Amino acid sequence: MSYLGFEVYEKSINPIGSSVVFMAKEKNERVLIAAPAESGKPAPILGFTGEIHNGIFRAPLTHANGEVLRKLFPFTKPVRGLTQAKSFGTGDRLGIATPGHIQVFERYDVFPVFAQQSIRELNLTDRTYEDVLDAATFGVFQEGFKSGFGADGDHLKTIKDVEYALSLGFSMITLDCSDYIQPPPPDLPPLSAKYREAYLGKTFDIEGTPLVFTEPEAQQCVAIYAGAIAFAAEVYNRFFGSRKYQGDFEISIDETSTPTTPLQHFFVAQELLKAGVSFATLAPRFCGEFQKGIDYKGDLDQFDQEVKIHAAIARHFGYKLSIHSGSDKFSVFPSIGRGTQGVFHVKTAGTSWLEAMRIVAAADPKLYREIHSYALRVFHIATQYYQVTTDLKKIPPLDALKDENLPALFENNDARQLLHITYGLILKGKHPDGSFIFKERLYRLWRDREADYAEALARHIGKHLTFLGVAPR
Repeated sequence: MSYLGFEVYEKSINPIGSSVVFMAKEKNERVLIAAPAESGKPAPILGFTGEIHNGIFRAPLTHANGEVLRKLFPFTKPVRGLTQAKSFGTGDRLGIATPGHIQVFERYDVFPVFAQQSIRELNLTDRTYEDVLDAATFGVFQEGFKSGFGADGDHLKTIKDVEYALSLGFSMITLDCSDYIQPPPPDLPPLSAKYREAYLGKTFDIEGTPLVFTEPEAQQCVAIYAGAIAFAAEVYNRFFGSRKYQGDFEISIDETSTPTTPLQHFFVAQELLKAGVSFATLAPRFCGEFQKGIDYKGDLDQFDQEVKIHAAIARHFGYKLSIHSGSDKFSVFPSIGRGTQGVFHVKTAGTSWLEAMRIVAAADPKLYREIHSYALRVFHIATQYYQVTTDLKKIPPLDALKDENLPALFENNDARQLLHITYGLILKGKHPDGSFIFKERLYRLWRDREADYAEALARHIGKHLTFLGVAPR
């Protein structure tokens, strides 16, 4: 649909009073338009910052205009959703994925968290939480998605970062407690009286599975997790217990080198609740490997059994199990769906970036070859931020591949991880004169191919939800 030279996103047309607001594309850039509902009337401003053009008000997609949009149209503002049975996070490192993600969640009965980023991801892409929130808001408005979405300040480790996200209106905080999870010392300190009374000589029945703590096991739990529990209680009391902010609270204890045992999970949950901490979800570290951008590595039978007991512990205490690094873990998705009885939160992020790069490989082979070669050169730097077992020797050399075969690299686990963890270096890479090596060319291509990217995301994320057993709406 065309309007005064603008290409209008028809699903974004929303009346408000005697005006109408919609999203449009102008010279391949998206803008907000406020127009009078009747011709001949003055151009409405509605609080936006911009300029009058041909009798309409044209507003750029700034944070200030995003704030106005959230006030005028509440459906563009994130809301709490982790109390719903199924929820799914779709990190968007580029700020352009929400329209494609929406195509999925219009079809499946699951609550979406469209704005989901960690501080690490922000630093690697030179973005802010304002950028992340606004990208979701503008995408939701563009597609007319009115079913509700969440915003997750993901893997936050400091009080400062928690307050940053919450102050902007993020509806969910994932507290990463890894800095406070300690390896047990060689000589375990004796148990205090309160822990002896709470855990020794007792059997905790979890849906027919008995959990029994030996004294060394209880000592280990205290030594490993007491600091993390105290930190979580401090954050909760400061921001949620005081009712300063409203939001869903997730506890992450998954960023460790060893799996979380059922006893450890039970101990952490019980001690958090004793400390008065109310949380919606908890993410343990599962057995096997949840590496970035590839399927699960590990014993599937063992995972199937362990996810059942972890989910049972979550049900026992009244919260949901959360699964991190959930991108492309298709072999364990059925176990997660069954074991949690369809009550879960799953997070993905990098897989949407990989789908964007698959579009590049198909649409501009020359550009993709440049990026791939650059990724190989900087891969060793990216491994400082992500733990992977990538074998670069297993990636076919570019000069042996025809252009039409480049998209098939995204079926190669080692190539996927190469591109997955180097995203920040690719996006931030600059020439000596300060100009970007790839970023501007990439965004120009993605804007030209926005429909292709949306379709690719809908297909790929839809596969995730199907394997998890999520029913269509």
